[in-house]
Amino acid sequence: MNFIIFFIYMPFVCSALHTFITTYTGISGKTIAGIPEFFAVTTLDGQQIDYYDSETESLVPRQEWMKEYASKELWKEDTEIREQVQQTYKNNIAVLMQRFNQTGGVHVYQRMYGCWWDDETGESHGFDQYGYDGEDYVTLDVKEGRYTAATPQAMESTAKWNNDSSQLEFLQQHYEYECVYWLRFFINSRKAHLESKAPEVSLLQSSSSPVVQCHATGFYPSAVTITWLRNGQQHDEDVELGETLINEDGTFQRTSTLNIHPDDWKKHQYVCVVEHEGKTIQNVLTEDEIKNNKRPTVEFFTTFVCVMGVTIVLVICTLFVQSRMKRKLCEQAVCQNEKLTYSDKRL
Repeated sequence: MNFIIFFIYMPFVCSALHTFITTYTGISGKTIAGIPEFFAVTTLDGQQIDYYDSETESLVPRQEWMKEYASKELWKEDTEIREQVQQTYKNNIAVLMQRFNQTGGVHVYQRMYGCWWDDETGESHGFDQYGYDGEDYVTLDVKEGRYTAATPQAMESTAKWNNDSSQLEFLQQHYEYECVYWLRFFINSRKAHLESKAPEVSLLQSSSSPVVQCHATGFYPSAVTITWLRNGQQHDEDVELGETLINEDGTFQRTSTLNIHPDDWKKHQYVCVVEHEGKTIQNVLTEDEIKNNKRPTVEFFTTFVCVMGVTIVLVICTLFVQSRMKRKLCEQAVCQNEKLTYSDKRL
């Protein structure tokens, strides 16, 4: 049985592509302390926006801007859908174990579905895939409106599901229209909450390194300029500008690294200049201004963002998604999450 840990955080910062994905995971028994038998995660552009599991049986918003939506009646409906899917998955795993002639052990049944949308071209695409024990099981061809079996054991499921023409038509309409509607709805909700936030700027340095990092974080929107001045003049030598990264809360961060000997910046004045939304922040490079030794480096910030904080790490590290499903979605630039308005199907 092949498993990978699927980190749902995958930022799309420099692209017009937005993604909305839901992942359901059912496990045939409690295998590790703290891992529920069923859990569901929804992400928007790689950020977790809600979470549900069979232990709490409650749907929890994961972003501050999601709390308003969570107060609406639709949130109750979303919770009920996950409660129904939870029971369906328990039954489906039992069916799958019979089909694969399995009498025991730990088994994982999953579904990943959603859509992506390009806000520049207007192009969108839906996807819907099932996996079992680390392998593809069934895939929905959204355009053709037909399920395809990835293994002989799935033939019975695809024959049953393909015979339901009304459901297939509903799914085609859902992925073409409703999924993109909700994707854009949540993008606008996030934007209204975040716009706009000024960056927090820090100068970071390891005690054993000549490298000084000017780190700007917590800003929105993503466009930011970071430059260095030496004695009032722009300084580009030995300067490396990092990529813009997205934070867990939807804000952004970026780092500019200056490789310089301490004797030099003690003799000359170096200033990090951060410009964002018409505002300018300047930090003069001095010993008092530098945060060093045990302060985080840019590698720490990148790692922190990718695992979305300690709490979310505990959730995400339980989320097993089979490797081939993940690879295929990533090839379509589709590694994120959506929400459906009906419960899952029995096998």
